[in-house]
Amino acid sequence: MAVALRLSKPPSSFPTHPVAPSLLCYSQLFSSLQRRTASPLRCRCSKKKETSFADQLLDYIEGGPKLRKWYGAPDLLPKDGGLENEDESSEIDEVRDAVLVTDGESEIGQMVILSLILKRARIKALVKDKRAAIDAFGTYVETMVGDLNDKTFLTNALRGVRAIICASNDGFFSDIGRTKGAQHIVLLSQLAFYRGSSGIQAVMNSKARKLAERDEETVIASGIPYTIIRAGLLQDSPGGKQGFSFSKGAAAKGRLSKEDAAAVCVEALDSLPEEGLILEVVNGEEKVRDWKEKFTELIGTAEE
Repeated sequence: MAVALRLSKPPSSFPTHPVAPSLLCYSQLFSSLQRRTASPLRCRCSKKKETSFADQLLDYIEGGPKLRKWYGAPDLLPKDGGLENEDESSEIDEVRDAVLVTDGESEIGQMVILSLILKRARIKALVKDKRAAIDAFGTYVETMVGDLNDKTFLTNALRGVRAIICASNDGFFSDIGRTKGAQHIVLLSQLAFYRGSSGIQAVMNSKARKLAERDEETVIASGIPYTIIRAGLLQDSPGGKQGFSFSKGAAAKGRLSKEDAAAVCVEALDSLPEEGLILEVVNGEEKVRDWKEKFTELIGTAEE
């Protein structure tokens, strides 16, 4: 449970891993808010005080709006929720410090976004309903709505992006040109699980398997450093309760909490492989205390 801190001024610096709840605390709040709304993205704000889904989460775990502000909450958008018009044709030298989440409306995509918010990351997300996304995440996330086949929209979506996280088979990697300019790709894949299925389950998973194979092939051929996280069967179970297993072949038969999967995707951002890393992960017995150290170990093992 979070503890509200009474400080006279904001802390001068933050640790690499900000003071945050366990995934279990996050899970309990996420589930609670889901029950109160038809969809996590359809949170509604009262006229008296606008409080988005992300704000409620961070109030809960960081001790109130003041600490939330110190975690990097930007100023509120105008009342109409719009963003200032940008000159889409302008070529501005922009620092690439944003993380693009390719499916910000999927359940696991939202979990990834919430984990990124806690990391104080600059976030861009592809969504279909901009108003619902703004209601849910406020100005913590720059939401993008448009056609990925439109070059102008794609250019704007990738502007300032250093890393791409794709946590679902959303078709983003159907065109290799969509990765232009990115410095790191993190792909959550269930290919190992699909390949390990048999009988009627293999038939049911055949389409998803082909999409997963296409996504992995596109990412590997992109020439951009990548981390492909081959997860076991994704489960709607609380994260943070179990450890992990990274053994070869584990993903074919094992299971992984969606919340844990989202957390691993975000932790992978801090460890850039020279070329690429493919790892398998399921829930198991190993407790990971330092994810950067763990990914360094996995990268070293893969390069041997």
